[in-house]
Amino acid sequence: MARGILAYGGYIPLRRLSRAAIAQANGWFNSGLKSRAKGERAMANWDEDSVTMAVAAARDCLGERNRDDISALHFASTSFPFLDRLNAGIVAGALNLKSETAAHDHAATQRAGTSTLSLALEAAEVGPQLVVAADKRQTKAAGTLEMDVGDGAAALLVGSGDVIAELVGKATRTVDFVDHFRADGFAYDYPWEERWIRDEGYQKIVADTLAALLKDAKINAADVSAFCMPCTLPRVIASLAKKAGMRDDVVQDNMNAACGETGAAHPLLMLARALENAKPGDLILVAGFGQGSDVLAFRATERIGKFRPKLGVAGHLARRREEKNYQRFLSFNELVTMERGMRSEVDKATALSALYRKRDMLTGFVGGRCSVCGTVQFPKSNICVNPNCNAAHTQEDQPFADLPGKIMSYTADELTYTPDPPACYGMIQFEVGGRIMMDFTDIEPRDLEVGRDMDMVFRVKDRDPQRGFVRYFWKAAPAATG
Repeated sequence: MARGILAYGGYIPLRRLSRAAIAQANGWFNSGLKSRAKGERAMANWDEDSVTMAVAAARDCLGERNRDDISALHFASTSFPFLDRLNAGIVAGALNLKSETAAHDHAATQRAGTSTLSLALEAAEVGPQLVVAADKRQTKAAGTLEMDVGDGAAALLVGSGDVIAELVGKATRTVDFVDHFRADGFAYDYPWEERWIRDEGYQKIVADTLAALLKDAKINAADVSAFCMPCTLPRVIASLAKKAGMRDDVVQDNMNAACGETGAAHPLLMLARALENAKPGDLILVAGFGQGSDVLAFRATERIGKFRPKLGVAGHLARRREEKNYQRFLSFNELVTMERGMRSEVDKATALSALYRKRDMLTGFVGGRCSVCGTVQFPKSNICVNPNCNAAHTQEDQPFADLPGKIMSYTADELTYTPDPPACYGMIQFEVGGRIMMDFTDIEPRDLEVGRDMDMVFRVKDRDPQRGFVRYFWKAAPAATG
């Protein structure tokens, strides 16, 4: 039975920071930034991190699919918000995966995404495996990494049977080649010299892995339709492809101009974009690099056109808001100390026992539906809220995350503390019934209006600066269309 990809999806934050704004702010210190001041990089909102972006990519991938058959969730990142808490467990809860679903974190290398994909494919016969990768990497101001890095996520559902892209072969090499590192207790990457990375890393380690794949899988390089590999060094990937015998036109756009390199997620994000454009029979190669290399080959099947993600990589690239305020970027990433005022001085300790008891409601956004009258409500309660029913103990689980809603009332509050004032919130009325007062995100005050369609998104509710705990909940954002 064929193993391969069943579904794919991606996520790129709405905001795109202009590289010209970065160069303008820091050019006085590093004049070399002006030569890189083209395009834009994806910039996560203050309430986004690798967990929330992984949830968004997974939802884009899974759509309305029944998730009960997913046997495992694999989460790859180099920027997990928790060092000692299962980050994949938070993602699984937000996706309402059953508790029997295994969940694993994969970290510590930029090829965590491709390595995780390779491992998941090995277990594909056990049941569908959900692979998600996301990164929100911290960078020092006025450095080249600040220009090159972007925030984003990708998701792939792999399994066996009616796949849309069949695994043809894979190869891997593990080499302790340190192109950059980030040690424990340090917030930023320390990069090494670019020419060394190009000549000893890409041109030898990746080239050797790529040659092994082509030989072992008996692939004619001239038959490759798409080659996906992230690299911000100019002309390196084209040189690798030529050396291997591929055509010039198969090298895929690395999306650096549109969103930047999204770390461990980027090979999978490029793969998802290649799948969006693939035709039956197309041969797609994806490679990851970091203390070695992974290369995997997939062939699109006749089913490739029968699947489309909810929005996809192309949809997220098109859905953008230009950000020219470099100071906002620094503030969102806590790279500058802001005077946040007395209203921000609140102890944000989270009652972990209450979080556990209410995990379905808080993380999974599960409300109730009365089995007698069908009334939908949030939160679930012992008594139906319908005054004509009031039946007791009739509430069944009703997930709200994928239900469309509209703004019923709204406020743009200049007094309530928020990292991105004003605080926008209001009442959301769901089409199937039920309503909730909740925060809004990714919206400008001028765009608030009664009746506006809104989607539910999983975001950071707040962060506890004293203890480092991150609390998540759902917010309303302007509805996205494909």
